[in-house]
Amino acid sequence: MNTGKERSLSASIRMAQIFRIAICVFLCLLSLFPFWVMLVNATRTSVEIQTHFSLVPSVSFPENYSKLIAQCNENVPLWRYMVNSLIIAVSSTALTVYFSTMTAYGVTIYKFKGASFVWAFIMGIMMIPAQVSSIGFFRFIYKIGLGNSYIPLILPAIAAPATVFFMRQYMISALPKEIIDAARIDGSGEFRTFNTIAVPLMKPAIATQCIFAFIGSWNNFYTPSMLLTSQSKYTLPMFVQIMRGERFRTDFGIIYVGLVITIAPIFIVYCLLSKYIIAGVALGGVKE
Repeated sequence: MNTGKERSLSASIRMAQIFRIAICVFLCLLSLFPFWVMLVNATRTSVEIQTHFSLVPSVSFPENYSKLIAQCNENVPLWRYMVNSLIIAVSSTALTVYFSTMTAYGVTIYKFKGASFVWAFIMGIMMIPAQVSSIGFFRFIYKIGLGNSYIPLILPAIAAPATVFFMRQYMISALPKEIIDAARIDGSGEFRTFNTIAVPLMKPAIATQCIFAFIGSWNNFYTPSMLLTSQSKYTLPMFVQIMRGERFRTDFGIIYVGLVITIAPIFIVYCLLSKYIIAGVALGGVKE
């Protein structure tokens, strides 16, 4: 009798697992569907895109790419825009992640008067929408003569309250204070302890925030469009805005190729950093 109940319970557990796996696969395919449609349309001609829908790739990608490069003449330097976006995104991501990790490290490890107030202040900044301070920020940047420059797009990335919050929450569970105390007893300096002990232990969180920070900076259109006036300094999101003009609007194949080129670095960054996220999840799932 017990054997029958155990078999029934085992079958129910297997069915529940299969159902969960099916749901996860469905959600994964659903999230990848728009990207797949974009890749497929990049391989099709404009006439094919307008006449019928298809999930099967075609052979027109080289032709669409050649047309895009031909229309991106000296006035619209596509690859220059990509280099500009890479400079801004990589620099701002490095500043965001490193200094946010350092701030979270200081708030978590050091015990000093006013620590709770500092943390409350950081949390309070998270509640303020960026649009509220945007006008004052732009006026300040132009007043100090940094209007048509990458500096206001990179340097403010040092202050990232959301990243500090994420790092601190991860640090509480992943960074034992005993290790820090042991390093201090051995004579390690504070910066050396942070760079050689805390940062390696924070790799999964750092990789996660690198992805988020890179995507946020890469897709940022509002701030560059308000600050950059020289077309040679435009970024790829601004190039996408240019593609809405009459020069590109009539050929959907060219537009989709441009979109594929725009998001390609995001996929590359994710593929490079995802292994650290998976390793961190696996490490966190192991119980002592």
